[in-house]
Amino acid sequence: MSQTEQLTEPNEAPTVPPTPNRVKDVLRRLIGTRRVIIGFVMIALLAALAFLGPLISAWDIGERDYLARLAEPSPEHWFGTNGTGQDIFTQSTAGLQKSLLIGLLVALLSTGVAAIVGSFAGYFGKFPDKALMWIADLALVLPSFVILAILSKHFIGQGGWFILVILLAAFSWMVTSKMVRGLTISLREREYIHAARFMGVPPHKIILRHILPNMSSLLIADATIMVSSAIIGETALSYFGLGVQAPDISLGVVIADGAAFATTAWWVFMPPTLLLVLLVLGVNMIGDGLRDALDPSSKSRRS
Repeated sequence: MSQTEQLTEPNEAPTVPPTPNRVKDVLRRLIGTRRVIIGFVMIALLAALAFLGPLISAWDIGERDYLARLAEPSPEHWFGTNGTGQDIFTQSTAGLQKSLLIGLLVALLSTGVAAIVGSFAGYFGKFPDKALMWIADLALVLPSFVILAILSKHFIGQGGWFILVILLAAFSWMVTSKMVRGLTISLREREYIHAARFMGVPPHKIILRHILPNMSSLLIADATIMVSSAIIGETALSYFGLGVQAPDISLGVVIADGAAFATTAWWVFMPPTLLLVLLVLGVNMIGDGLRDALDPSSKSRRS
């Protein structure tokens, strides 16, 4: 036995991290992609506005100015007020903050579930694969909008929005899990995976240390795109009164309250709507650029 083999631990296998050249190449493409830079700047500015806006505003979220109902934008109310005298700037920035948090949490949860389910199904195959994919197929055909509408009463009260996050994530992981499963089936036949099995590395460690890191590009791009999907989904539900419930607030709630005044008092409807459009646009620009940087063939195919 050689000295190298004597120093190798029985339960460790060599990982296959991304090469420095690969990382530098991805970073170079990201920096050189204008829409990614614009997207990052947009999201950074919107995030700063979301978290600093309610702090610098002279009005609290639920505070009402009964002497200035449906008032136009002014030095006292920067974005004007709604029909009950609430400050639109405070409402919009607080709603932007909550929508951004919901989008990020849904993306993290759904991508994490998809990665675990898809990788375990693809690695073990046979009965675990059939069982997990059957669950994914069942979740795909369930009427998610109807289920969320039935359970919307549980979103009422402080912290109810987190239940909405869990439910949105529960209906968002299935397609990605199938993609992860296909990649796992391919990766499990690689030499370093066979070496890890031969050394006695437990399956869960092989999946977490060797398989999932090698599909990080897919997971990162999917999580980025999922942020905008979750924000749009939450906004749609809140617009119909089935999403975030009072006393919580989101962009969907603010837009729904201002929809009736879209043609008569534009300042009630336009600011939150514009923030929503900019937020989704910025996230999509980052996700599109990440997909091109991590998978250059996708750019060439579109070209």
